[in-house]
Amino acid sequence: MGVIKTALEIALEKTENVKSDKSSINQFEAKQRGKKLANGLLAGELDLGEELKKAPAADKESLKQGVFDVLVTQILLPSAKDDMKKLEKLGKGLESIMGQKAKNEFSAMYNQLLQVFSQFLQEAVQYEQMVRQQYAPKLRQKEEELSRRLGREIRIDPLQDPEFVAFLNQHMSALKGNYEPVVEQAREETIRMFGNQ
Repeated sequence: MGVIKTALEIALEKTENVKSDKSSINQFEAKQRGKKLANGLLAGELDLGEELKKAPAADKESLKQGVFDVLVTQILLPSAKDDMKKLEKLGKGLESIMGQKAKNEFSAMYNQLLQVFSQFLQEAVQYEQMVRQQYAPKLRQKEEELSRRLGREIRIDPLQDPEFVAFLNQHMSALKGNYEPVVEQAREETIRMFGNQ
């Protein structure tokens, strides 16, 4: 009759040839630290260049990869003028982890992208004004009807009117649709430049 083995004994037999690779664990941890550094950079809590200088040489590439993985996903259209400062920080962070030969190319491309972002914000303001003007007669009509029904003058904030918000979102989506390919191309170029170091 055979020996009955416990589940633990069976598991240990199956995994006895599996050894942990210390360097891959260290690289994984460095990459995770890099992601935290990227988030710290975006929050304005640290100087990424200084943190990279302090890092052990063996961890630098994984650290940079972790930083890159977070920062490249943040290349997005700004939703307000305040986002431009964050996008500038983002560019400086990406530039600091680029190799020497990619640094200048990235810097030139990203400066152009910042100009595109600025243009997008200007157009977004113009679109909103245009939409408000187009919707104004309908809004006045709604205000007059509500005023008649309630017996007092009523003013409606356009952003509280679901119909206006839907109309505005439709136009803003069209505007974003014009700019999204540029942002996607910039993201792809950044990935290419980072990979070719």
